Parts: sequence; C-alpha cells; structure tokens
Amino acid sequence: MTKYSKLKSSPSAAVRANLDYPVIDTDVHTNDFTPALEDYIAHYGGVKLVDELRKAESSRLNPKSEGKDWYQQTPEERQYNRTLRSPWWARVTRNTLDLATYTLPALLYERQGEQGSDYSVLFPNNALAAAGASKENRQLLQRAINHYHADIYRKYSDRLTVVAGIPMTTPQEAIEELEFAVKTLGLKVANIPGGVRRPIKAIADKYPADQFPEIGKYASYIDFFGLDSEYDYDPFWAKAVELGVPLTTHYGSQGWTGRSSISNYMNNHIGHFADGSQAFAKALFFGGVTRRFPQLRIGMLEGGADWGAHVYIHLVDRFSKRNLEGLQNYNPDLANPDELFELFAEYGGEITQGHSLSKEELTKSVLGASFNRHSRSPVGSELEDFGAAGIQSIEDIRDRWVNSFFFGSESDDRTIAAAFNDKANPLGVKINAIYSSDVGHWDVPDLTAPLAESWDLVREGVISEADFKAYVFGNPYKFYTQANPDFFKGTAVESKLPKTESQVENKTLVGV
Repeated sequence: MTKYSKLKSSPSAAVRANLDYPVIDTDVHTNDFTPALEDYIAHYGGVKLVDELRKAESSRLNPKSEGKDWYQQTPEERQYNRTLRSPWWARVTRNTLDLATYTLPALLYERQGEQGSDYSVLFPNNALAAAGASKENRQLLQRAINHYHADIYRKYSDRLTVVAGIPMTTPQEAIEELEFAVKTLGLKVANIPGGVRRPIKAIADKYPADQFPEIGKYASYIDFFGLDSEYDYDPFWAKAVELGVPLTTHYGSQGWTGRSSISNYMNNHIGHFADGSQAFAKALFFGGVTRRFPQLRIGMLEGGADWGAHVYIHLVDRFSKRNLEGLQNYNPDLANPDELFELFAEYGGEITQGHSLSKEELTKSVLGASFNRHSRSPVGSELEDFGAAGIQSIEDIRDRWVNSFFFGSESDDRTIAAAFNDKANPLGVKINAIYSSDVGHWDVPDLTAPLAESWDLVREGVISEADFKAYVFGNPYKFYTQANPDFFKGTAVESKLPKTESQVENKTLVGV
C-alpha cells in the first residue's frame, strides 16, 4: 500500500460523484520510461533499431536547419534559414506527482478516481515516432513501440486502453500494422497521422533527392488520404471497419503558411490542430470516403469542436449555391447578350463613351477575365465539387460529416458552445464533441482539474447539463461503440452504464 493508494478528494472527483453516468476521457497523454522502451525495441531489431528511434524522436522534437536546431541557432541564423520556432517546455514538471503519473501505468490507473474518469484512452507521446524512421525500419519500429505499450497497459484494461500508432505512408503498410495491432496485440483504437508529406514529382524528377536533398524539403505537398490522394486508401478504411477500430488523429499544421513564425511558438500553435484536422476531414468528405464507408468513425483531437460546426455550416451554405442546379446561375453560356446590350445602351452612356463593342464583345468584357482565360469550360464531373461525396441534399451532408466525425474538445474550451448550438447548425443537429482532457501536456498542469473545468461551463451557462452528459459520456460512448459494439465489454464503463443507455447509444444518432 503506497501513500497514493487512497483516493484523494479533488474538484473533479466531486463532480463525478454527482453524475449517474460514467465519464470517458478520450485523450490522455503518457510518457515512456525510455530505458525500458529501448530494451523492448532492441529485442525487435537490436541496437540499430534503438538508434533509429532516437534519430526519429530527435527529428520530430527538434527540427533542424544547417545541422543545428532552433535553440542552437543565433537570431541571424534563424532569419537566414527561416527556422520554425519549435515547441518548448511542453510537459508538466513542477507537479512532480503528475509527472510520475504520466510515466507509471500503475499510478495512472490508481488516480483515475482523482481525475474523475471511469475510462481513459491513452496516447503515448511517441506513439507515432516511427513515422520519422527510415523506410526499411519504419514498420518494425512501429510494431515494437505498439507491442511495448500494449504489454505495459494490458493489466489495467478495465479502466485504461492505449492506442496503436499506425503509419500511413502506404495503404498496405497501414493495413499490416493495423492487423498486427488488433489481432496480435489486442489493441482496439488506432492513432493515425492526418496526412503524409510527399514529393512533387515534376520537381523531384528534375531535382532528384539524392542529389538535391534541400529542394526536397520544400518542394512537397501533403497527401490527406482522401481527395486527390496518390494512393487508394479504401482498402485501409475497409479494414478499419472490418476490425471495428475507431480511428483517431492529433494532426497539426505548425509550419504551414501563417503558422511558420521563426520566433513565436504560440503564433504557430493556436488553432493548428483545428486547421490540420480540417484539411484531413475535408479530404475524406470531398473524396467520398465517408460516403463509401458510413460505418467509419474518426476522432480528431486537440483542435476543439467549434471548427466541426463551422465546416458543417459552410458545407451546407456552399452546396445550396453550388449544387448542379444552383451552378447554372453562374453559367456564362446563359448570359443574355441581347438584354445586356439593351441595358448598356440605356444606362451605360457615361462609361462606354468612345467604345463601340458588338453584343458578343460587350458580353465577353462584362463576364471578365475569370471566364475568358479558360480554354474551355468545365464539363461533366468537373462541375461537381460535391460529386465524389455523393451529396444530393443537406441531409447527405449531415450524414457524411456529422455522423462520421467526432471532435476532441479540451475541458476549458468555451468554443464548444458552437458544437452544441442546434439553432445555428443546419437541421438542428449538434456536433459530436468528445471530452478530451489532454492531460499529460502543458495544457493541463493538474490532472485533477479538467472535469471540474468542464462542469464550470455548465455553471456559467455555456452548455447545458444535457450537453455536458453528451460531451463526457454520450458522444465518446457513441464514437467507440458505433465502430465496435463490444468496445467497453468487461470495463468499468460497462458496469456503470445506465440501463437505457446501453440500448440506444450504439445506434447511429445525430446530436446525442
């Protein structure tokens, strides 16, 4: 019996004590005890694989230019190289108990009550570190990392589950690692990157990477696995549905245009998860992934939930103007040259003086360069931005955006009100906001605070009690069980379910 074995009182424990439903935290970050992890990896691939991990982690945490990272460069070198300001002091340290908690599975398990959680989904900070490894070692390293995490958290599975990191460089690689993680390791949630950077072939062919490595760093694009992808990722989405695996991502956009300050981390950080996840989600939507795989469930974490409502509203607004029928309002072939000529003749004397134009020339002039610069007008499927998504009504947008995506919102994020605003959201729906405390990162200096902070949103009238229940229980429960009805079997959640919830929550419901 340790001095931390007895449940301590906390604001979040007090909130949980007054709830008649369980609390599911979808985003808890953990640290690894490096010597043990490296020993484990060495069993998979020896010292060379351990070195590969160290190189990958160093590259991820300390972006370098000219052989030195940001903190080693002078201000002049940063300006010269345009070196991105990277994160710093990103972990809780002064709160030593929490620092240990995020590293020790037994202590994290013991403190779930203090956290106010019945069940937590864990994201080791290096879950996807293998993505930065060499092509020949990437899968082996990812497999070793997943195996280590599965083993150290397995005995705590009634209250904790750890994600499997899944590399997405190719669909086949992703399928192989997902199958190993689920069938061999028994893991049931996957964490994927929201995009993969690839070379622009026209430039890569002219400037081969082995001869011009610096050009390759910048002459690239991001493949978001859906719209315009270099590969067909449908086999991977199908495999995730077949295995009953909900997919999650912490995909950010630091370094993108507008988030590339060489001096200010906060400038690059604020909103970057929302922007990165939005790019990923829109690629799946417009690429027709959510149409072809309506059972697929994807949770985008750390970006808040308001952007999910924002995009949903604008999808509806734009579809109402740019569906196939609505597009005819902008078809240049439907402009009436005779009527236009008559109107100019009657009202345009002041501005047309000295210019004699035929009807055709006048029409061409008024339509402007945006129409005249094209060698031809778009035809057929080129007209349908919503075509691959199969959108024929607003209800289709709801079904392929609201039902498919879940949005991780941190406990103190007041913008969550937009997700639950069924008066503003088309068809009166509520966006699937899910409780994502983000404990283990600098956002949360005390793991016992987040649930209480979320309840403050109820006390202050930002969200209702019903919204709070959906946020910390209903939506997370729906996210996992719609992908896998047995997800919570044998867990603390199953034993604490209200009887009616188990009968309805795993159905496809909008705005629960």
